[in-house]
Amino acid sequence: MAARAARAHAEDPRTPKLSIGQVLQRLASEFPELSPSKLRFLEDKGLVRPSRTEKGYRKYSDADVERIRTALEMQRDRYLPLKVIAEYLDDRDQGGEPERPGSRAPSTATMLPADVHLDRPELLRRAGASAALLEQAVQTGLLVASPRYTGDDLTMLRTLVELERVGIGPRHLRSFRAAAQHELGLIEQAVPSAARRGEPGGGHRDVERAAELADLLEIVRRTLIRQALADGGRPRSSR
Repeated sequence: MAARAARAHAEDPRTPKLSIGQVLQRLASEFPELSPSKLRFLEDKGLVRPSRTEKGYRKYSDADVERIRTALEMQRDRYLPLKVIAEYLDDRDQGGEPERPGSRAPSTATMLPADVHLDRPELLRRAGASAALLEQAVQTGLLVASPRYTGDDLTMLRTLVELERVGIGPRHLRSFRAAAQHELGLIEQAVPSAARRGEPGGGHRDVERAAELADLLEIVRRTLIRQALADGGRPRSSR
């Protein structure tokens, strides 16, 4: 019985048994740029909590590795702030079933505000933002001053908090708003409004199609950024 208990303990995905090097080896094919310093950074941000040996060495469980994999995927594929990722992982670890941030299907109209309403103090508290940052976001058109804010507003402000930490402020992002307006114009040209033509259910279909196009444009934007990073920060020549 003792042997079975020991074997079960060893096979438990929550049992710490992997060193930093073993974790890197396990994730190398998916995340070739992962390094010990990156793992320690994720630990500092609360995304993973490895155990420690008596001599202070970190030990990771299979569950820790899966948590790291999920965090890195969400950061790489969705450009989500680490604080948002950490909250999602914590909710999941506590037995909840939170919606994966950034994973909403097009049919739910991702361009529309999320069904959450927050007053200004609650928005600032949940985003971990200063009143000054919110004011800058409003002044640059990234957010609109309102007595009630949506889930999308919260996501935007959380993102601005993360960017502010590396010296990127709302004033640096004015061109993003202009680009968003340009993309909106492209979508409006590509999606003729069936609602205006009086077709039953046309408005709903238009929203779905517009959301699909927004996702496609987002893929184009992310791909261009990755290409530029791979080329040393230089945009690829069109020739």
